[in-house]
Amino acid sequence: MKRLLRVCVVLVAFGLVPLPAAGAGAADLPKATRDILKQTNLPESLLQGLDAELKVPAGWIEKAKKEGELTILSTWDPKQFRALVGPFQERYPFIKFNYSRASYNARVIKTLIAFKEGRYVTDILTGFDTSYDMFDKADALENLSDIPNYRLLPEGMHDPKHKWLGQRLRYWCMSYNTDKVQKADLPKTWDDILTSKKFFNGKIAVANRIELWLLMLWGAKGEPWVANFVNHLITDVKPQLRKEGTNALISLVVAGEFDIAIPSAAYRVAQYSRKGAPVGWHCPEPVPLAVSGLGFLKNAPHLHAAKVFTNWFLSKEGQIAQFAADGAPPIHPQLQTKAFLAFPDEILGRKIAFRRSDDREDTRRLSVVWEPIWKKGTGEDKLRIVTFDARLDAVKRRGALVTVKHEGKTVEFGVSGSRTRLTIAGKKESRSTLKQGMTCKVTMAEGAKEAQELSCR
Repeated sequence: MKRLLRVCVVLVAFGLVPLPAAGAGAADLPKATRDILKQTNLPESLLQGLDAELKVPAGWIEKAKKEGELTILSTWDPKQFRALVGPFQERYPFIKFNYSRASYNARVIKTLIAFKEGRYVTDILTGFDTSYDMFDKADALENLSDIPNYRLLPEGMHDPKHKWLGQRLRYWCMSYNTDKVQKADLPKTWDDILTSKKFFNGKIAVANRIELWLLMLWGAKGEPWVANFVNHLITDVKPQLRKEGTNALISLVVAGEFDIAIPSAAYRVAQYSRKGAPVGWHCPEPVPLAVSGLGFLKNAPHLHAAKVFTNWFLSKEGQIAQFAADGAPPIHPQLQTKAFLAFPDEILGRKIAFRRSDDREDTRRLSVVWEPIWKKGTGEDKLRIVTFDARLDAVKRRGALVTVKHEGKTVEFGVSGSRTRLTIAGKKESRSTLKQGMTCKVTMAEGAKEAQELSCR
């Protein structure tokens, strides 16, 4: 069960794939690429072999020209995406992007619903790993193995069925307020958290995102260890159990609301620290490592444009462009070096706990362990569950917030894109489809601020 990998100065844990020796001279590089190398202080020699990596099968370019555009739903900020695709647009100016940064609900659930109805809202989507089985069951994903640079992906960085490939690496550990915490006091192992009493009683905040860190520790240390760890973490350490997203928790660490937040992505913490915020990133051993996935919808309308883009994206140039845009460590095996790590001293030489987040059986078993302890810690296990019929008097923030009347009182509650089960006329829908005037059966814990289930008509 254990999957611990030792990381050296170069992360050879994922293997190296030899590349052709073709060079990439400055005169051959797009201006955007030269600017990126200057911005990141990276040597041009890193792009050795790029010409070979950019080769695609005969006919793809002409077909991509005819398609003329490409739609992508992902999580990059629009500014980051524009920076990322700068070199690509210089090389392939005939492909125009329709890009949207989308929530999980809009990016994943809405996309799958549309596909089942015979509609396409995107060609490429990312970050759908935890819902992979739903796409696989619907036969909604294209086989990616014919993309030339797919061969560069190390073991574990792509789907055995070839339906998704690694977009980027994510190291998930903890952020901490550097004004309030001395680095020497931070836990060296995950077990140390259970005995570091200075961080007891609300000094640590934990998000309900177990697939980002505990799933990896489950793979590395086993079910009995995780069950014991989370029980003592919630019962003895008594962290704040927060419903905010991981990025919001980093902001609250910076604000001093608590000392430590778990889990936090290294690249995102680095974005704050580079701006002078009092925040650092620390990782007990082993270091949880996740890979974010990218896939195409089957028979997507701009399939060849998607293939040309993804082949470029997997190249050294594409991965360096992504690193420059958002700080994400590259997935390209020859770029897994210290230069691309935001906090290299927290990773290099440490044991790595790697687990694919599409491992549905382990995720299910982990949830069985985690959810009762989480609910007990938040008090949700003691709340009375109520169900009532109500008319939606107001729908705000594209369905994220609704207002109804219940027992003569105005009640406002949230609709989560991932936690609230939502159906309309018996079909699973995204919250953006909620409309004022709909009649819904609402299920929620008494006094809660978020619905567990909405069944509308």
